[in-house]
Amino acid sequence: MNYRYTDRSSGLSLSWKAALLAASVLGTASPALAQDKTDVVEELVVTGQRGAPRTVIDSPTPIDVLSAAEMDRSGKAGAFQALQTLVPSFNLPARAGGGTSTVIATGGLRGLNPDQTLVLVNGKRRHKTSLINSVSSLYNGSVPADLDMIPTSAISRIEVLRDGAAAQYGSDAIAGVINIMLRDTPGGFVTASYGQNFDRDDGELFQTTGTYGFEIGDQGHLNVSATYKDQKLSNRALKVDPSVRIYPPLAGGAPDPREATVDRLVTRNYGVLPQMGLNLAYNFGYDTGGAEIYSFGTVGRRTSDLPFTFRAPNSVNALPQLYPEGFRPNLVIDEEDFELAVGARGEIGGWSWDLSTVYGQNRAEENVSETLNASLGPTSPTHFYVGALESGEWVNSLDVTRAFTVGGGELQVSWGLQHRYETYDVEAGEPLSYAAGNYVIPAGQPFAGQRPATGAQAAPGFQPSDASSSSRSNVAAYTELGYTPNEKLFVGAALRYENYDDESGDTLVGKANGRYEFNDWLAVRAAASTGFRAPGLAQQNYAASSSQFRLVGGVLELLQIKTLRVASPEAIALGAEPLEPETSTNYSFGVTLQPLPALNVTIDAYQIDVDGRIAITSTLTGTAVSNILIANGLPGALSAQYYTNAIDTRTQGVDIVGTYRTDLGDWGQLRWNFGYNYNKTEITGVIPNPPELAALGPNFVLFDRLSRGNLTEALPKDKITLGANWQWERLNVNLRGTRYGEFTVLQNAPANDRSYGAKWVTDLEVTVKATDQISVSVGANNLFNVYPDANGIYNATIGSGQYSGLSPFGFTGGSYYARLQWDF
Repeated sequence: MNYRYTDRSSGLSLSWKAALLAASVLGTASPALAQDKTDVVEELVVTGQRGAPRTVIDSPTPIDVLSAAEMDRSGKAGAFQALQTLVPSFNLPARAGGGTSTVIATGGLRGLNPDQTLVLVNGKRRHKTSLINSVSSLYNGSVPADLDMIPTSAISRIEVLRDGAAAQYGSDAIAGVINIMLRDTPGGFVTASYGQNFDRDDGELFQTTGTYGFEIGDQGHLNVSATYKDQKLSNRALKVDPSVRIYPPLAGGAPDPREATVDRLVTRNYGVLPQMGLNLAYNFGYDTGGAEIYSFGTVGRRTSDLPFTFRAPNSVNALPQLYPEGFRPNLVIDEEDFELAVGARGEIGGWSWDLSTVYGQNRAEENVSETLNASLGPTSPTHFYVGALESGEWVNSLDVTRAFTVGGGELQVSWGLQHRYETYDVEAGEPLSYAAGNYVIPAGQPFAGQRPATGAQAAPGFQPSDASSSSRSNVAAYTELGYTPNEKLFVGAALRYENYDDESGDTLVGKANGRYEFNDWLAVRAAASTGFRAPGLAQQNYAASSSQFRLVGGVLELLQIKTLRVASPEAIALGAEPLEPETSTNYSFGVTLQPLPALNVTIDAYQIDVDGRIAITSTLTGTAVSNILIANGLPGALSAQYYTNAIDTRTQGVDIVGTYRTDLGDWGQLRWNFGYNYNKTEITGVIPNPPELAALGPNFVLFDRLSRGNLTEALPKDKITLGANWQWERLNVNLRGTRYGEFTVLQNAPANDRSYGAKWVTDLEVTVKATDQISVSVGANNLFNVYPDANGIYNATIGSGQYSGLSPFGFTGGSYYARLQWDF
């Protein structure tokens, strides 16, 4: 069978020579072919410029290519986790916050939010999750696509475009584009892996993956893939001191005798939380002769457990009739996610065309157990249906491109049309989950005469006033030109118009880029672009309550925080206004070097200005806020926050990426890689307090010092990655070191600021090919069991809080794993 390598973004078929190069680089060639081409270090990419694919070094904009083999050798549980160690400017905190923030696999590119990076699959826009990053410190309010709903076994490679590309691909592509290319070649494999943490023998992770591709006659292919993951709980909490009273005192004030025998490891959720999921995918293509018909899709089911903080018996909300020993509420989020793409591509009159339709949906149902609504008294249920979130996205696209010979050079002319329809629904929970009962603690019991809190503990249900159903449509048109007058120069330009039928309105954005090659080993490239990101429907309509710790007066306190819907009366009373699109201006300049045949180096500096950046307000709490909430039918014990176009930011940085291959003769080959990113964000403007908030007093600040610090100081300023991969006969050794730079967590009171030093984290994997089909791998992530610095802020009553949840490599230490793979 003669294979044809296709540009999935434009539908352009390559010549057999280009296909041969693509096969040798991307791992789809036969072993003999791979041996004949060992001197080839270029990687073909299709993201960032329509038309014929280019190598990474020849691209006019910076781009990284991650093969499936590289991601496998990372030993990580998902695609996002692999990107954290393989892409220098990508940041993925292990636990950026609480609530749904611990469920979504989210990471930011070049210091920006996850939803400011566009995610594509086979060049088509991927739908977003329904779970908003609520009550988190980093990336609060972002609603990204969740890469962990795509089976890793289905991925052939990932292309990461590190440059603004909204004019080419549309809304969200402010920081760049992540394009996931699915497998489309014959053959397959099955893997099974198991690992756990060095400390406490917890955090067990079992994962099995599989994929198989086969030919359909001489003109088609079908690939099917699956990934199953079961992540167990890890916990780094400590036992609370014997001086901490867990039970109410006896009559007369004497301590309860149970204090002497109770298990004082009361916190069980300070670490990686349990998650189990199954993801399936397929990728199909068939050439009818006149056109290629294609389709791909994914379907996933994921269950995430969010155990909440221990509610001790020594609390007004722990009714002894139901929980004499206290309780730990457990929120379970069941997600169903799917995406289906169908399309055709071909050529008419020299124009390559690609017509497609893609629909994706994510639904998350939430239930909380081992809890109660204490305001209902001892008759309260202990399990509640909290409600559901559902998002959908339907995208219809036409992309057309053609190369012309102009002035002795080649002019690539591309244009396209797109329609997108989005929906977002918030479904109310059962009435008792948010009911405000009138139970009063009876005489003769601790806390007699007091009223407990209303709503289900930890996760009050979505109320009818929170429920909503929203939708919008968007139409777009773009044109793109790329001109290569000679072998040294490339210039490109793109223009895109988009129109939304809601408050987002319309916009026109553009991009210009170019590359000039001085000689065979030195070239420069530059780009300038404008971009935008329309506010997500979730940001406009999400409303919910959650229990979260906040530092108040130097003490970690558990607050009940209500995220208000932007258009709700209570949010408007606190100064909320309709959200507007974020706008951006992006500049980059880079140098590419090939001083030796086996050495590639790229250096790219960038500046990204984002105006009207959407962020969550400060946590608004106090009597004045309580009065507004009560006046609108909400409990006065809540604190409040809402989303707003709060700030303007400027992000500046530099990326350096290098690869080098050493031929060791009879001892195989050694491939080195190096990456460095420096990134700095500063706030260039903050909107003033709205009059409604200013009227409450000087202590109420829309965007306080803590919130500003989460954007400017809470991410590492720099990151270094060093890697070496040695391939010798049946042995492969992969060694990688990552240095995460220092970062600082600011608080509203400067005395409570905490800084965290830089740390090196080392990963190692050794693979032995026992037979031609069986491979055995053993490895360790964080080989030397490095922990982040302790923060000195420790909650003695629950035994946790000693590490920052913003650590880029987590705070559960190192882990080891073993993997068995069968290739066929």
